[in-house]
Amino acid sequence: MDITQDLSLLRIFVSSTDIIDHQPLYEIITKKAKDEGLAGATVLRGVMGFGASSKIHSSKFWELTEKLPIVIEIVDESNKIKEFYRTIKPILNSIPKGIMATIQKTEVLMYKSGKMSKLT
Repeated sequence: MDITQDLSLLRIFVSSTDIIDHQPLYEIITKKAKDEGLAGATVLRGVMGFGASSKIHSSKFWELTEKLPIVIEIVDESNKIKEFYRTIKPILNSIPKGIMATIQKTEVLMYKSGKMSKLT
């Protein structure tokens, strides 16, 4: 990713219970972003949230199954982000529950690779 280019941040808001073929939706999206060579993706787990249904979901220690908000953030060149969204839109549409996706211009101040440590 060239940080001097026109860059965008794609955010996809899903639920921790959104599953396709026994795999969490956030994993599918993140792996697809990696496979397509996007610069990076981060999955964030919320402790509380609500969407279009206005039903609040929160993390409670007594709940057996937690339905929590998940946000997938992906940053790359704007044209790559828009193309990636076009490829995953059918996947998002296949989920019967609520999902929101947003895109915004962003400025990256630093993007560098870390060094792998050698085990001795």
